[in-house]
Amino acid sequence: LGGKSPMIVMNDADIDKAIGGAVTGMRFTRQGQSCTAASRMFVHADVHDAFVAKLREKVDAMVMGDPLDEKTDIGTIISPEQFAKVKSYIDHGKGEAGAEAVECSAMPTDEKFKDGLFVQPVVFLGMTNDSKLAREEIFGPVTCVIKWTDEEEVLAAANDSDYGLAATVWTNDLKAALNFTEKLEAGFVQVNQNLVVQPGLSYGGVKQSGIGKEATLEAMLEHFTKKKTIIFNKT
Repeated sequence: LGGKSPMIVMNDADIDKAIGGAVTGMRFTRQGQSCTAASRMFVHADVHDAFVAKLREKVDAMVMGDPLDEKTDIGTIISPEQFAKVKSYIDHGKGEAGAEAVECSAMPTDEKFKDGLFVQPVVFLGMTNDSKLAREEIFGPVTCVIKWTDEEEVLAAANDSDYGLAATVWTNDLKAALNFTEKLEAGFVQVNQNLVVQPGLSYGGVKQSGIGKEATLEAMLEHFTKKKTIIFNKT
């Protein structure tokens, strides 16, 4: 049922590990077409610039091209309709006051791909959590990196969403990690990693990201079956 999953990076986080988590978490290899995509990255002001520089370098190194070629890192958008939707969000973001669109990687140059549904990953800077791009699910390779300094304010911003599917926290401070994981309004929260749903791992969201869990036997029994009490009285 969708998501607008926050990724919160503290000033004491391992930046290289966080960058790996950002690339994996945004599912750039799927052109961002994932309900758990880390499409809101809240990065502490102390490490914001270094984070953005390393994220850009990492995504720039990814190859766009034929999805069936093993050398390809990034394929295409799934349909012309979704392609148009993603492009419209990017155009809207470029028109927002104070926004900066950092376009990464490079479009394939082979002539046979000229009509392909390729979109360069875009990292938007200078936006707030009130931006349309930070509030609505795009389902494309578009993320917003939002600078923060106050823990209570960033927690409130992360929770200020109609969605509540997934969230990640990046820090070496155990107390801070426990505080954020307790207060984040999301059904699937991770610290210092951004894995996709795994077999046997209960998975699901809250708010408009759905009701109930899946991916485990217990979750399936609880949410995909109905209990019935039957009593026989032998006459």
